[in-house]
Amino acid sequence: MRSFMQIKIYRGKFIAYAVFVVFIGLALGALTCAVLLDQWVGNSRNEAAGAFSRVENSLQYDADRIEAFMQRVYSNSGLVSDIRSFLGNNAEGYLTSRLQDSHYNRPLVSFPDDMKSFLSNGGKGDITQISLHTEQEGNVVSFDNNGNTSYLFRLPSSDETFRETIQKGFVYHKKLSDPNQISRQLGEFRFLVSSDRIFKTVQNDHLDEAAAVSDSGDVYLIAGNGRGTEELIRRIVADGRTHGFLSTGFMDRAYFVTFHSSEFDYRFVSIVDLASLIRQKANVLLIVFLIVLAAMICVLLLIVYNLREDANFLRRIIVSIGRVKTADFTPVNPARYRRNEYGMIARELDDMIRQLDRHIRTNYLLKLKQQETEMKALQHQINPHFLYNTLEVIRSSALMNSADHTSDAIATLGALYRDIVKNENIISLGSELNLLQKYLKIMEFKYPERFYYQFNVETALLALPTVKFWLQPLAENFFIHGFHPESEFNLLLVNGWEEETCFVLEIVDNGNRISEERLDEIRKKLSRGDDPVDSIGLRNVYTRLRFFYGKGFSMTIDNNEEAGVKITVILSKEATNDVQAADRG
Repeated sequence: MRSFMQIKIYRGKFIAYAVFVVFIGLALGALTCAVLLDQWVGNSRNEAAGAFSRVENSLQYDADRIEAFMQRVYSNSGLVSDIRSFLGNNAEGYLTSRLQDSHYNRPLVSFPDDMKSFLSNGGKGDITQISLHTEQEGNVVSFDNNGNTSYLFRLPSSDETFRETIQKGFVYHKKLSDPNQISRQLGEFRFLVSSDRIFKTVQNDHLDEAAAVSDSGDVYLIAGNGRGTEELIRRIVADGRTHGFLSTGFMDRAYFVTFHSSEFDYRFVSIVDLASLIRQKANVLLIVFLIVLAAMICVLLLIVYNLREDANFLRRIIVSIGRVKTADFTPVNPARYRRNEYGMIARELDDMIRQLDRHIRTNYLLKLKQQETEMKALQHQINPHFLYNTLEVIRSSALMNSADHTSDAIATLGALYRDIVKNENIISLGSELNLLQKYLKIMEFKYPERFYYQFNVETALLALPTVKFWLQPLAENFFIHGFHPESEFNLLLVNGWEEETCFVLEIVDNGNRISEERLDEIRKKLSRGDDPVDSIGLRNVYTRLRFFYGKGFSMTIDNNEEAGVKITVILSKEATNDVQAADRG
């Protein structure tokens, strides 16, 4: 990082980029948190609406059952008679009145038992108390959680038992009229639906603070922490809004939503403390923070990387100027002069061009001469060696055969040597194959009816430029290391074909195989680009082809499955095109 912070044209850019990235990152992080918080508040509002809906459904269900019970009362004369016996009497009077009104031919109807089975579901329903009133007093039937029934008779109407608060529950008032004279009222039913049982169904919901508030201001706490929640509920009721935010402290705020029941005279209030909500969702907010932080760091690292690369490039240019002055680098276009590091580059590049004008000829031409000398030296190492071997072949042929064969051998040798000593070092692959063919004809003279050869080379390879006289040493290795003089069938094949990205040439024989240890050693040297073997012939072939084609040349040596060795030379099309372009230049 210090590399570009020390350069003034990048220092200001980095500071501006860093401020911009931090600002955008914080803005995006805050926006994301706000969206998530709004979504969580909306989820809490939906949960509260669902809880209120379930409470309303439960209350409506109980109201419908009460209406159904009243219809049941008026349709059953026995039940009406038992209710009259129960109304205004004590326990003894109720039992006495029931016996007096009973008939031997009709079953005895029990008003409390009928209520227990029909309304309270055996004491398990929401209705926990039913009272039957006259103007001054009332009799009470209560059902506990275990389904047991208890009775209270002739309690004054002002008794605490009949005080209607939302802590106890919701009271349904139903007039009891005389079935024979509807205008005559016998008494009044009061059905108590327990708040504990009604709101128990929503206490398991994810409500932080919730309460039911009666029109008189009584509060039934569904969820919360006692008096603090009650005071906050009363503030919300006094506020009058159906939803909104309310301050609960110096920095604390709470979101509330209120639902008003038009049927049952109460309000359902749910409160979400934002601080508590943020603590609950701390993991999500931490992930958002880490993602935003990681994104900011990645962007800053990308900026640092780009600025550092620019700075390093600038420094490399300045350092390279000294090397270019010695004709080590190629010229580049100068930049406009400026009062910064780029101005230095421009001035130095102008001086570089002037220095190159003096160095390009001497240095470049000297290098070309040196390469040409190296290639000739390599070639001269081959020619005498080959000539001596060929003369030995002709001498042996003259001893063993007639003069005609000797004449043909000498003619072939003369043609071959004339081609070798010609001045051109670069020939076509087709001409190189002709040189190889002349050599192989000489070997036919030496080993009549025991040596055969065959060329299978596609036409596309014949025009490729190559160095002269490199196939013959590869073939000569066969006669030195792999040839069986006593065998009647020694074969050498030369195959060549074109692939999508390269040209392939194979020299295959059926002679001796190379030991695995030696083959592994050759392959390791080839993979490292070293001279593959100590043999001067194969080493010179590899060196010359590598020098001529560069990295576009590769050579592999393998044993055939049955017998002999296969040497594969691969020339990339890119390398051959570059060589052809250089020849044209």
